Amino acid sequence: MAFSAEWLALREPADRAARDPGLIARAALAAGPDPVVLDLGCGTGSTLRVMSPHLPGNARWRLVDNDPALLDRARAEAQGRAETHRIDLGDLDALPLDGATLVTASALLDLMPAEWIAGLAARLAEAQLPFYAALSYDGVMRWQPQLLGDEAITRAFNDHQRGDKGLGAALGPDSGPRAVEIMRKAGFRVHHADSPWSLNGAEAPLHRALLEGIADAASETGNADAAEWGRNRIGIAERSRCHVGHMDILALPPGTG
Repeated sequence: MAFSAEWLALREPADRAARDPGLIARAALAAGPDPVVLDLGCGTGSTLRVMSPHLPGNARWRLVDNDPALLDRARAEAQGRAETHRIDLGDLDALPLDGATLVTASALLDLMPAEWIAGLAARLAEAQLPFYAALSYDGVMRWQPQLLGDEAITRAFNDHQRGDKGLGAALGPDSGPRAVEIMRKAGFRVHHADSPWSLNGAEAPLHRALLEGIADAASETGNADAAEWGRNRIGIAERSRCHVGHMDILALPPGTG
């Protein structure tokens, strides 16, 4: 479930453009006047960078990941605003929730099983903590121009996304709606919004890297045409448009404005 710093840097501008601005603003308000933000699966700190302009200058961050190299990078880029915690996200009891005012995650829920999200919801409900989770893949990919095989590759990729990422069968493209359902069942009021990537020729490096990953994943499910599809798509990446769907959610505990 580890990701390279290079991939995270490549996708960060697209992530920033895709995030729903209304939910970012509401999440910042939910963090309160003296924010302590716990970011799960922080990577190099992209959520910190995108949310910091919306938070008071006294905001403090607790960055959680299991990759020491990414944590070192995140700590350096946070410039004294954050403490880092190397924690296996499978151990929900180890999360440093005490004193936090907001919990965040980005591009994480689609890697997790429903049981993990339910466990997190229970802990957050007990602590009465709001939760902002952005960029959960929703299973929708579209390209212009279309190529033969686009729909079959998308289905194969979605099947791969539902595989075990280390903690059990992941929700993959079902993660957004299921997370909404789970959080509401735990007593949260949940707001959600679409946050799709919209890639064109200017994002060709990201598009090519994405296509390589999609083709590899589809091949692993047994799709015999995936490699050729990937080569054909990569060859026209500079002349293509690509939509990759995501969902953002904000779950507020009872009594939160």
